[in-house]
This record gives sequence, structure tokens and C-alpha cells, in this order.
Amino acid sequence: MAWIVAVVAVIAAVAATARSYRAARSEQLAVAHAELAERQAKAAEARTAALVDEIRQLARKRIPAAALALSHPSAQVPGLREAAEVDGGAARLLTEAVQAARTAVMEERQRVDAAARAAMRGTSAKIQSLLNQSQQLLHELQHEYDDPRILQLDFRNELALRRTQSTAVLCDAWPGLARQNSPLVEIVLGAQSRVAGYERIKVANHLRDERLGLAARAAEPLAIALAELLANATAYSHPDTDVQVTVQQSGGRGAFLVVDDAGIGMDDDALDRARALLAGPSEVLLTELGDPPQTGFAVVGKLVVQYGFHCHIEASPFGGMRTILRVPAHLLTVLEDDHSLSALAPAPVSAGPAPD
Repeated sequence: MAWIVAVVAVIAAVAATARSYRAARSEQLAVAHAELAERQAKAAEARTAALVDEIRQLARKRIPAAALALSHPSAQVPGLREAAEVDGGAARLLTEAVQAARTAVMEERQRVDAAARAAMRGTSAKIQSLLNQSQQLLHELQHEYDDPRILQLDFRNELALRRTQSTAVLCDAWPGLARQNSPLVEIVLGAQSRVAGYERIKVANHLRDERLGLAARAAEPLAIALAELLANATAYSHPDTDVQVTVQQSGGRGAFLVVDDAGIGMDDDALDRARALLAGPSEVLLTELGDPPQTGFAVVGKLVVQYGFHCHIEASPFGGMRTILRVPAHLLTVLEDDHSLSALAPAPVSAGPAPD
């Protein structure tokens, strides 16, 4: 019987040890689970805090910066600050929110711009009609009265008409003046007469054929484009300096109108912007042209696309800027011998090499 008691005692001891082990093990597992749960809770809190911080950054910085970048491409749009703390799905949604905001702002800007263009187009047409009537009346008065003030008033009317025409072109309207096939040099003189400071503009005629003319459909658009370039050259150069205009003919490539000024020039950013506008982009918003709007290059770019001209701007050897307006050969014609040229048209001089 003693051995039975010993066996029972051993079994009891083993059971007690097992119970003690299981209890210790359960306690360890409970502690481990608690620690894991605590870590997971802290990680979840960190992710939530990071997401809230990103949403705050989205509202305060990223979306406003994205809207600003639509007008100022050099503006930096911040990205996610704590991408490691934000899961992939949330990060994609935040990025989509920025893009959606950009799209919404651009669509609204385009809608407002289209409404503004329509209003300006209608107003420009009415003003242009009135100015044309005033111009006709002033010409009649000049024949009846020898008063220099009438000539000055006519010139100011011409300046207002040019600005109105430019506004109309910028708003996708027709220039509003029909012409016949016209001598190229007379178109240059007509553009010169529309510019304040016209007396500073010196025209050199290097055409091989002085009766070289421009097709009727492109005559007024070319006069508008050249007038804008001349207005820019005179406005941004010293009033004591001349603006040189050279009219050249080049084989099968057409004709070139080269405008040189001795002005202040342009920095690289301004030059890049000017070249982009002169290339005739598909869309230019009025709000992108400054305050007050600087419309000259944008108007030329519109006409470049519509009539097949080409315009390039670069530094001038005279210290300012040089703009080269090329008229393609298919828009040129040779006028009949009975077409009288203006007495003010500059006589041809020896032709120099055409610009590239």
C-alpha cells in the first residue's frame, strides 16, 4: 500500500506542477496580448494623427498651392509630409483630392474667362463701330478745316481703335476691317501710324520688288500684329532712342519684318513667357496676362495661328529686343503696275541677308 500512496503523491505533484505552469503561461500570454494590443493602439493613434495632419495640410497648403500653380507654374505644390504613416489607399485619396481641386478651379476659371471674353467681344464691337464713325467724321473735318488739333484728335482716335481691335482679336473676334491687296511697305506705315511715339520708328525698305503686296485677307491682321510689336518696342525703350524696322524679302520663304529697339531687354523668365505667347498657345486666359493685362504678345500669337505668320523674339544687337515677324510666301502677291504707292513709303535700299 505504501507504493500506492507514493504513486498518488507523485501524480498529485505532477498535476500541481502542470497547473502552476499553465497558470504562469496564461499570465505570460495575457501580458503579451496586452502589450501587443497597446502597441497596435499606439500605431493606430499614430496613423490617425498622421492622417489628420495630412488632411489639415491638404486644406491649408496643398490645395491653395495647387490653385496658385495654375497661374504661376514655378510655384511649388507640397506633397505628403508623412507618407510612411499614411496607408496607400489614404495617400491615393489625398492625391486625388488635390487633382480634383485643380480640375475644379481650372474649369471655373475657364467658365469665367469665357463669359468675360463674350462680354468684351460685344463691347469691343460697339466701341469699334463708334470709333470708325468718329474717324470718318474727322477725315471729313480735315478736308474742311486746316486745324492741327483735328489731326491730333484723329491720331488719338487711331490709338483707341488699335486697342479696341486688339481686345477684339484677343476675345476671338474678327479684326473688323476689310482691305484690298495692299503693298507691304504701306502696311508697315499704317502700323507705324497707330503707335504712340511713331516719330521714333524708322523704316528701312530692303524689298527687291517694291510692289510686293499682301493678300487682302491678311493685310489688316498683319497691320494689327506689327502695331502691337511696335507699341511694345516704343513703350519699353528710352524716348530718345529710335526703333528700327527692316522690311526684307527672302526667296521662297516670304518676307520678314524685323523690329529692333534699344530698350531694357528681358530676363530669361520673361523671354520664355513672351516666346510661349508668340507661338500662339491653344488657350490663354485673360487672368494670366497680368494686372493690368499685358495683351500685346498674346494678340500677336492669336494672329500667328489664324493667318500663318511666324514670330520670334531674341536679344537685339542694339541692346534691347529684336522681334522677327515672318509673312509666308503664299500670303504675298505682286501688285499691278497701276497701283500707286504712298508718297511716304520708303524707297528700297540694297537688300541685306534675310534673318533665319
